[in-house]
Amino acid sequence: MSTPHINQLRDHLLLTLASLRDRENPMDPARAKAVAEVASVLVDTAKVEVEYLRVTGQDRSSFIADSPAAPQLTDASSQVTAHNPFPTSVVHRLEG
Repeated sequence: MSTPHINQLRDHLLLTLASLRDRENPMDPARAKAVAEVASVLVDTAKVEVEYLRVTGQDRSSFIADSPAAPQLTDASSQVTAHNPFPTSVVHRLEG
């Protein structure tokens, strides 16, 4: 079993909703209710975890993973090209 993650919870809940709406083979409502109750408990544990992180001053949790790193921009060339018509620039700031 993999480490629990909020995205897995969402995926399972969306699958449960889809199964409930399936007219050909709908999920038993009692089973869907059980899934929702377990999901609610998981959300409650996440709230406790967030509160624990706040109280202890930590900033990381394995339940809610960091967002993927943003792609890094490549270094600008100093040559003029169609995609880089102004390869160097000067920033002027007014002080006052």
